[in-house]
Amino acid sequence: MSTKTVSDTSAAVIETRDQLIGYFAGGEKPAERWRIGTEHEKFVFRTSDHRAPSYDEPGGIRDLLMALTEFGWTPIEENGKVIALSGKDGTVSLEPAGQLELSGAPLENLHQTCGETGRHLTQVKAVGEKLGLGFLGLGMWPDKTRAELPIMPKGRYKIMLEHMPRVGSMGLDMMLRTCTIQVNLDYASEADMVQKFRVGLALQPLATALFANSPFTEGKPNGMLSYRSHIWSDTDPHRTGMLPFVFEDGFGYERYADYALDVPMYFVYRDGKYIDAAGLSFRDFLKGELSVLPGELPTMDDWADHLSTAFPEVRLKTFLEMRGADGGPWGRICALPALWVGLLYDQGALDAAWDLVKDWSLDTRQALRDSVPRLGLDAPLGNTGGTLRDIARQVLDIAGAGLKARGRLDAAGDDETGFLTPLRDVVRDGRVPAQQLLDRYGSSWDGDVTRVYDELTF
Repeated sequence: MSTKTVSDTSAAVIETRDQLIGYFAGGEKPAERWRIGTEHEKFVFRTSDHRAPSYDEPGGIRDLLMALTEFGWTPIEENGKVIALSGKDGTVSLEPAGQLELSGAPLENLHQTCGETGRHLTQVKAVGEKLGLGFLGLGMWPDKTRAELPIMPKGRYKIMLEHMPRVGSMGLDMMLRTCTIQVNLDYASEADMVQKFRVGLALQPLATALFANSPFTEGKPNGMLSYRSHIWSDTDPHRTGMLPFVFEDGFGYERYADYALDVPMYFVYRDGKYIDAAGLSFRDFLKGELSVLPGELPTMDDWADHLSTAFPEVRLKTFLEMRGADGGPWGRICALPALWVGLLYDQGALDAAWDLVKDWSLDTRQALRDSVPRLGLDAPLGNTGGTLRDIARQVLDIAGAGLKARGRLDAAGDDETGFLTPLRDVVRDGRVPAQQLLDRYGSSWDGDVTRVYDELTF
């Protein structure tokens, strides 16, 4: 989730609806300026007893953040507490229960992305060894109840934690017990955004399947392969889902702005504090009729904040966020941006991917989204008699061709196609990561989920 920094703020008051729409147009960039921003979260645990550390305890989350400053990171404070770090590799921030996230810098190619990821790994492992902390790559805590998890001192999280139970049964699980990998990508024009949004949304269930990695809840199999994805099905229906309107004629910046305006608010940020606006309307805010700030009009920064509180499978800001993947081991982090860069950053690949999905019905897309958390690659593909597995290899081939066409080479002369290897291995093996974990749980782990700390710690 977003961390506010001074550079984020824009005091420009919103006076017309066109400004909301223009915000998205302001993200347009020519292809030579397209960048890759990768975000990945991991669980932090005490190596001595697997407990999730609190913020304030000795050797806890605050000490973890402060120890990372030895590598050049600059602290970001909220109400006198360090809640994030900024640096040349982006931002290190905290999810609600202390999950540690790197929101990487916008980079030109996947070689740089993996270099950034590797530097972060080196740093957190060095600090972890000093503090007795480990870092786990999964989509959901495998053995923790909500009650066992700490809460981080961030104002927006307090508001969200109080509001979530009012609108869904699993919002607290989403906040406290999950981790994800995401990638943020650019667009050249409104039409380019629309095509990328549609391809990304239609194929998001495939990413969920390929990265499905959350089969355990409180020490036992939960019946899902991606329980993290299942959680989103009952988090908050007003701000989640597959957004059918994206595939309707005329979709563009204006239609997404209308959708975002109908997403209930969470908060307004003023003078270093979060004001609770949960459930209120941004449309009322535009009229100066927001009950918690009567007579005040929103700024563009308020609009940017509000956009960050919608959680569809693909999200539009001044870039597109691909949001469907579970957290996982370090070796798969670079595979997610490889998949989407390959599909979306080469026009030939983008057209081929669109040809593959353009005739899917609304029912087919929704049925895939609904069945993938439980079935993974075995999710049925409409009424064709086939499954998601049947197109997985084809999609990876399209992505590989897109990466090859980009021709971004490293010092050894290798292009970016090798970053797809972990995903090709999943398709070749026939089992998504969660199925591999369940196999171990039923054999070498002898039903002991805590073995995951031995085998999936970074």
